[in-house]
Amino acid sequence: MSTLRIALAQINTTVGDIDGNAAKVVSCLEQARAVQAEVVLFPELTLAGYPPEDLLLKPGFAAANWRAVQSLLPHTVGLTAIVGFVDRQDDIFNAAAILHDGQLVRIYHKSLLPNYAVFDEDRYFAKGSTPVLFNLQRYNTDRSTCLGVSVCEDIWYPAGPPEAQAAGGAELLLNISASPYQSGKIQSRERMLATRASDNVAIVAFCNLVGGQDELVFDGSSVIFDERGHLLARGKSFEEDFIVADVNPGNVFRQRLRDPRRRKDALTEVYAGTFDKINLPAVKPPTAPIRPGSSLINPTIDPVEEIYRALVLATRDYVQKNGFKRVVLGLSGGIDSSIVATIAADALGPENVVGVSMPSRYSSDHSKSDAAELAERLGIEYLTIAIEPVYKAYLEILTQAFAGSKPDIAEENLQSRTRGNTLMALSNKFGWLVLTTGNKSEMAVGYATIYGDMAGGFAVIKDVPKTMVYQLCRYRNKISYVVPENVLTKPPSAELRPDQKDTDSLPEYDILDGILTGYIEEELSPAELVALGYDQATVERIVRLVDRNEYKRRQAPPGPKITSKAFGKDRRLPITNRYKA
Repeated sequence: MSTLRIALAQINTTVGDIDGNAAKVVSCLEQARAVQAEVVLFPELTLAGYPPEDLLLKPGFAAANWRAVQSLLPHTVGLTAIVGFVDRQDDIFNAAAILHDGQLVRIYHKSLLPNYAVFDEDRYFAKGSTPVLFNLQRYNTDRSTCLGVSVCEDIWYPAGPPEAQAAGGAELLLNISASPYQSGKIQSRERMLATRASDNVAIVAFCNLVGGQDELVFDGSSVIFDERGHLLARGKSFEEDFIVADVNPGNVFRQRLRDPRRRKDALTEVYAGTFDKINLPAVKPPTAPIRPGSSLINPTIDPVEEIYRALVLATRDYVQKNGFKRVVLGLSGGIDSSIVATIAADALGPENVVGVSMPSRYSSDHSKSDAAELAERLGIEYLTIAIEPVYKAYLEILTQAFAGSKPDIAEENLQSRTRGNTLMALSNKFGWLVLTTGNKSEMAVGYATIYGDMAGGFAVIKDVPKTMVYQLCRYRNKISYVVPENVLTKPPSAELRPDQKDTDSLPEYDILDGILTGYIEEELSPAELVALGYDQATVERIVRLVDRNEYKRRQAPPGPKITSKAFGKDRRLPITNRYKA
């Protein structure tokens, strides 16, 4: 049979839940057998979960996930499975176990270890060097299909291991991955994989992790490309999926005959004899082909929907994987708390979300009514706890200490800190996780109250610019109208003093977000930002605010990364720092 049936098990693993992750693998192996798949791929570090970080420094951790590998062997009879795990030898390796027909036939060690942005793999893993290919014998023929196995970063470089594997004869390049999401990543990753397939004249199968892990969210979106770089299959984004496709390795040979590049590539000569080639005995192929059709290729989604679904997945997994059942947040009637409440309701179900209105003397009637309307439309529990008595008591006990000074931001922030204390009291009493509601624009310039509205367990929109918050609300309202129109149209305000507006302290958000994107994500200098047309005084002020509020951000709760550079483990600057750009 010329075709080969591949399955991609795009599963949502949990870091450290080795037994639970192994159980998911077993379930997918049975599913692969049921659809008569011959080869099935799982994500990077399937059994350990990704990224395991300093769990890797515990010797028992690697030992436990090795026992899990062994436990899978009986379940691979009649299959070839590629499973990610931590391999402990004289050092530890980010590895792929090649399991075939009930046997562990070889272990591949990841060669290219990312150590940038959110990645720290040089901190933990030794670099692999495992030049091996696998000849999968075909049933009742003398033919075989040559397989090359790699792990995530290995395939991102044009001269990485998959190129060498293809030069050594691999027709099918199998890559298991944990590639985290950021806006635009799905599209750029597909372009890269299509290029690897066409340049190497090889079929590329890419199985990606899905799910949330602390500050990271993995989108799945697993794909298969043919030898010409044409998309054969695409898995769903932001949910588990089991992708099955028939590929034709015979087409690889025919295409290579027509493509002169390999004949002129020095790598072909270098690698032709350097690989160990392990024979994998034939297993019985599928009895019926998969009908080709559009159902194999899940459609791409709109960029704003993509971000929204990433935030929903990240919130659901953070809450549930950490053992919480319900969440609580302050509902101010503003745009930020509205989108956080909406995401939480979609992620966890409205019955598991509590919104709390905490009005003070400066809270407007429309803010209170907007919060109540949002809660009603979402169907979440809604509490009203007026903070005026506590705020008044704070002012009274501080009267002597504040004597001789004019009221300023200190008095304003007492309201925010009172609200933070109130939410934390509810959290302590009922075991609810507090969701904070600050966006990236506010976090960047310090327009948030430390130990006030920054107090909580998870910052849902920590990496979402204010202008994107509006887009997310409008997108969600197209599905069903939940965010009141007044929330979308009224000027943003913290309502900590009479007639306060955000623009009293900050530029318009479209200007602010442009400056912040340039300075934070693109690393542009103030002079370069001014050259783009931004007002010099405004640029200098915003840059100064960003730089001096690093100490605040360091104390903020984690939140999901959705931009190219998020605050937290992605962007790491010293708090004590006198450098000025």
